Amino acid sequence: MTKETNARMSRRSFLGLGALVAAGSAAGLAGCAPKSREAGLAVGGGSSSAASAGAADWLGVEPQITDIARTEETDLLIIGAGTAGLAAAASAADLGLDFVLCEKSGTVQETREYWGGVDTGYQRAAQVEIDHFKLLNELTRYASGKCSQDVIKMWIEESGEAMDWLEPLMAETGKPCVLEVHSDHPTGGTDYYVPVLQHIWVTPYAPPTRNDVLATHIEQLGNPARFNHEMVRLVHDDGAVTGAIFDTDEGYVQINAKNTLIATGGYPANPAMMSALSPQALSVCTASSFAPTNTGDGIRAALWAGATKDPEAAPMIFDRGSVAPGVDCGYVGEGDGRILPGTIFQENIGSQPFMKVNRHGRRFVNESMPYDFMCNAAGQQPGGVWCQVFDANAPEDILRFDTIGCSGFAKQMMAVGMPIDEFCEASMAQGIMAKADTIEELADALGFVGDDKEAFLAQVDRYNAQFDAQADDDFGKEPYRLSAIRQAPFYGCWFGGTLLTTLDGLRINGHCQVLDAEDEVIPGLYAAGDASGSFFSGNYPEYLVGVACGRSTTQGRHVARYLAGEIS
Repeated sequence: MTKETNARMSRRSFLGLGALVAAGSAAGLAGCAPKSREAGLAVGGGSSSAASAGAADWLGVEPQITDIARTEETDLLIIGAGTAGLAAAASAADLGLDFVLCEKSGTVQETREYWGGVDTGYQRAAQVEIDHFKLLNELTRYASGKCSQDVIKMWIEESGEAMDWLEPLMAETGKPCVLEVHSDHPTGGTDYYVPVLQHIWVTPYAPPTRNDVLATHIEQLGNPARFNHEMVRLVHDDGAVTGAIFDTDEGYVQINAKNTLIATGGYPANPAMMSALSPQALSVCTASSFAPTNTGDGIRAALWAGATKDPEAAPMIFDRGSVAPGVDCGYVGEGDGRILPGTIFQENIGSQPFMKVNRHGRRFVNESMPYDFMCNAAGQQPGGVWCQVFDANAPEDILRFDTIGCSGFAKQMMAVGMPIDEFCEASMAQGIMAKADTIEELADALGFVGDDKEAFLAQVDRYNAQFDAQADDDFGKEPYRLSAIRQAPFYGCWFGGTLLTTLDGLRINGHCQVLDAEDEVIPGLYAAGDASGSFFSGNYPEYLVGVACGRSTTQGRHVARYLAGEIS
């Protein structure tokens, strides 16, 4: 791909999420189920200090490996070639560290080209100033204090340097980066601190992605990632971790290391872990948008080695899981084959603050709120789902709504003239999104009958009156986020949440060192990205946009810099 091609932003190439279908389908998840080697695998070993008596089935017992085909040595073992692991490996390569990078799948993991940082070159050029302590305490407020401010402070203080290191590598591909400077306005009917954090590489779903670039950089420096290396367990003794054992094409390989970094992601693709640790998330989700390889392997292995994890769930949920009428939130199927029912992993328009009603045809919430707040509110309604309704004036409405984060993608597409039918191509093509010439026909297509249909029609009339008065006297939505439903054609679609990942990982300190049950460092063990915890609790702070990817990159880079003695 040439620089000219890569830099060109077209409606089709920038569409990305809105056009992809069936990423969370049963076939997609089942095809990525982890393999296991029968020979030489004995069940036994200790349980984690985090697993009390009657340990949950999801943790299991640590496997004991008896037939090691080969052993090797390194200074730093990085497990996982995703956002955190690749940042660690690329930084280690730059710093001349001896390291090995292992990934259980056959390719570099997907990333999102949205990245949050503080005091980057882009922000300095735009004269954007961010209050470090206000941001620190806002993140703490989102987490209800169930976090480590040292861990959060490290991202705040080092993410600018991480971006300044990363940007020249991305610039070599000809893929430009822009700083999302949004308007300063209240959101969700109340006041949030909404600093300018998010950087976006243009055409965010066109290759090469940020992870592709880092993988190429590592390979060019002579130490490429080793794929199809599935970690089976960590090597640990007397409270210290000294490497890991991998299931590979040549058998079990043990890599001994002075330091080991767990960067294996969260556990959204593990039904047993999700059911045990994050059941509330499942009760409000209809679709999945996670990497099928994120099955919690690193978290479980670290727990076997004596680590602890965050005690409360922190799922990342977006309000974009479009489904047909009558579909409820929650798993379908049995055992390890359990999946969320939606076949469209993200229908971006679901995040727009259009009128939303429950199965009885009534509004139940201020629709102008963070993604997961919307899903959690719907969790108090029948089936955990809601129906979103809008009309032919949607492009103008979306531009006025002026949402931030990746929901602002809709605003960008409306600004370049993309038709609504094309923007909602995934749901339209599957017949999940209804389109009608009259509100009555729309109600029928959405499955409203009897009293619920009458309530729905009355709700549309009421909402139109609130738009005319520019006052939501039910839930206090901002006037500029009200919209009329009068101009044919009319659109409607049922939604639940989309599960992206989990953020409640291994408890760490400010250097990403993993902690045991006594809050003491486990020698030789680090964690970064979604496999790590101590940063989020209960939710993902959607109005602090790009923090997840920015945190993962910064943490991975921090570990390499710390071990190289560049920082202390």
